[in-house]
Amino acid sequence: MNILFIGGTGNISTDCAALLHERGHQIGVVSRGNAAVPAAYRSFTADRRNRDALRGALAGETFDVVINFLGYDLPDLEVDFAVFAGNIRQYIFISSATVYAKPHRQLPITEKTPLGNFYSEYAQKKLRCEEWLAKQDLPVTIVRPSHTYSKKWIPNQAGSVGYTFAARLERGAPVFVANDGENPWTLTSSQDFAVGLAGLVGKERAVGETFHITSDEALTWNQIYAEVGLALGVQPVVEKVPVDFICQKFPELTGGLKGDKIEPAIFDNSKLKRFVPEYVCRKDFATGIRESITWLRAHPEDQALNPKTDALIDQIITAWRTR
Repeated sequence: MNILFIGGTGNISTDCAALLHERGHQIGVVSRGNAAVPAAYRSFTADRRNRDALRGALAGETFDVVINFLGYDLPDLEVDFAVFAGNIRQYIFISSATVYAKPHRQLPITEKTPLGNFYSEYAQKKLRCEEWLAKQDLPVTIVRPSHTYSKKWIPNQAGSVGYTFAARLERGAPVFVANDGENPWTLTSSQDFAVGLAGLVGKERAVGETFHITSDEALTWNQIYAEVGLALGVQPVVEKVPVDFICQKFPELTGGLKGDKIEPAIFDNSKLKRFVPEYVCRKDFATGIRESITWLRAHPEDQALNPKTDALIDQIITAWRTR
């Protein structure tokens, strides 16, 4: 099949594109040209939010499946609808498990779990996208990842992109966990996620359906931080801070904490496994985080550090200790 990725070089999409290419599919990637696209893929440079630019970049091309990893608001999808409606077999929209109602009303979470997250603007926009797509004449499959990490991510509650959290632990700086850190949380390797997504690509009976793709393993945040520490060879210094205190002092974190990471996140993947029998999460977090740390230490040029995240962690801990 000829598959177009809107966003194919990111945290999750990189491994998805690689697996589909490995399985013999032709891969195209739409990007602004800022990220390196593998030579084996076809690269289309355009502002994907500009209808005419996207249509121009893809002129004369045909695709069986379009996978949108960069749809964050309705205008993004309106462009896609204008360009692809009537021309493709399947449109896969990468939504988010944050769309489920918070606090959770039932566990484990299934695709029928009530929706509506009033804490998170990101989740609200994703849900509006889902609802809009359901009304369009487009062969849509919706996929909801939860917290998915690649070799360049170190999962934590402040900001998982890059090496900032790991660098703090390496130098003995404290980190925070909201509340007591005992809520169960699911982390999924992007390589495992890719198997689930690849199994849905081109599957006619998946059109009109919604799936989350997550690991079956759930760890508490305390266990997650401990595993990161073991992978780094350090003992994490963790300050437990009430989430209400954090959100009062730093309201910009409300969506990511109250709307996501302080909730218990345990998923039932039985629907996905009915459609994709080969889907098995083979990589537990202990293995995955060790692979990430090993890779990042071997590639210091990819140890992205975020001074704002680093400073924010310091501010939260200082505010709590001096309250």
